Amino acid sequence: MKEVGFDQLCAEVAATRPVRDIGRVARIRRGTVEVTGLSGVAAQSDLVEIGPPGQAGRLGEVINLTPEMITILPDGDIEGLKIGEAVTLLGSSQIAPDDNWIGRVIDPFGNALDGRPILRGAKARSLRGTPANPTERRILGARLESGMAVFNTLLPIVRGQRIGLFAGSGVGKSTLLAKLARGLHADVVVIGLIGERGREVREFVERVLGPEGMTRAVVVAATSDRSPLVRRRCGWTAMAVAEHFRDAGNHVLFLADSVTRFAEAHREIALAAGEDSKMRGFPPSTAHQITSLCERAGPGAGMQGDITAVFSVLVAGSDMEEPVADILRGVLDGHVVLDRKIAERGRFPAIDLLRSVSRALPGAASEAENTLISAARQRLGAYDRSEMMIQAGLYSVGSDPVLDAAIEAWPKLDAFLAEDEWDNTQVSFQRLGACMVPEENPDQPD
Repeated sequence: MKEVGFDQLCAEVAATRPVRDIGRVARIRRGTVEVTGLSGVAAQSDLVEIGPPGQAGRLGEVINLTPEMITILPDGDIEGLKIGEAVTLLGSSQIAPDDNWIGRVIDPFGNALDGRPILRGAKARSLRGTPANPTERRILGARLESGMAVFNTLLPIVRGQRIGLFAGSGVGKSTLLAKLARGLHADVVVIGLIGERGREVREFVERVLGPEGMTRAVVVAATSDRSPLVRRRCGWTAMAVAEHFRDAGNHVLFLADSVTRFAEAHREIALAAGEDSKMRGFPPSTAHQITSLCERAGPGAGMQGDITAVFSVLVAGSDMEEPVADILRGVLDGHVVLDRKIAERGRFPAIDLLRSVSRALPGAASEAENTLISAARQRLGAYDRSEMMIQAGLYSVGSDPVLDAAIEAWPKLDAFLAEDEWDNTQVSFQRLGACMVPEENPDQPD
């Protein structure tokens, strides 16, 4: 870890503003506050602080502007707020990441959550960074070792790829994210815990991720009790931190848990700003917010590194057609579906391979490997189509050679999908090939 230097100290001094613009609360509505005196200097999405100048107050974000007043969305409730209360303009939403943030847990404003002091970096960057020029970006890179057999073979992840992890609650999504954080080869891991349950943040850091995983990780957390302003900002902050390390030439693994909560936070803010809800309760701007966040990940340009991203999505009742899931499937380079029925019978990760796809294929595998992947999918598909008939005892062995092979291979393939000790791709493909070889029947004559 890099030591704190003169640049970081200069950045702290430069961030100190002796003069600030101050307005006054003029009207308090349900969930929003209107302020006079700042219309000529405030800009859309600027941050403000409500309370006596010089004292820590509640934060807010500018969501509407008129020549007479601005409308802000406070961070939290408005209990105890009075007409005439001072409102200090803090300026645009920026973050200044630093290499010393590795191994730390921070909030979406860059403040430490782990009880230790933290300094801002020398260069501030906008939370809503823009993606690289698409004509200058590199193509997807080499296949990455994951530490899990299924991702080493049937669902390969390559450098710069963006995949979605679609699952309901309690199906093993967070555990799978932690395994990817520990196992995928990357220089730095940036994890955004958006709207996570408060008790689970420490558990994720200490038990699931562990000391080994934290040695190369930055965790940005906004728990479920925080306002939508903070929860939405969590996704932007985590991506801005990932871009900081990418611009330094590193390969960054970005994990967001979850994009659904990011979209829900944006919905609350957009509705408070007066936007109509169109897509099953989500405002039209939701699609742009999600796609613009995702497009910032991916291969870099020039001397930049790459951001390999995994975006988790909460899907109620496995509804892959709900707005957030539908938007993400159209913009990502693959999707992994976790199935509750698989989890209930005890197989983890509970990946439904037939509903999952990696758009890195066939380029991420050799011709022989693609042939093996195709054969495994065909046998799993044949078994899936006839599973009810097989379990009811209505199928007679020998009626269909393809289904016979599928019935024999299915238990071995199902066990293979749960393997996580094979951290080498070549070994994983050997194991997959062994699942496809029929067992010899000692009772059958030569």
